[in-house]
Amino acid sequence: MLYAVYDALKTSTLITEKVDKRIKFYEYPPTESMQGVYIVIDPLEPPKPTDYADNRWLAEEYLYQIEVWSKSLADTQAVAKEVQHVLRNELGFGQYGGGVDEWDKETGIYRDARRYRGKIYTGLEEE
Repeated sequence: MLYAVYDALKTSTLITEKVDKRIKFYEYPPTESMQGVYIVIDPLEPPKPTDYADNRWLAEEYLYQIEVWSKSLADTQAVAKEVQHVLRNELGFGQYGGGVDEWDKETGIYRDARRYRGKIYTGLEEE
């Protein structure tokens, strides 16, 4: 599913232009030499079976935190909003719970971290 999120994000022209190849899994950007905009995809829990029928699960539920980091407030906000849009329209994921919107005075980095929950229907799984 990580690659489905990655592939969905790469469908956005804005994300491709602003972020390019700086979409990472689990890996945070180097703050001392950071340039451009980074997206970090971080699963917060393993997939959970959900939506049962006849004692078989039909879907898996995912919870991700997706962070946008940059030294530009405008770029951070624009890319974070675009991430929200892409996840909703491409994967059907909705924003879930809290998040973080912060600026680090020492590094000058803005960080927008939002959590997204969604489910993907897998069909009937064999027991």
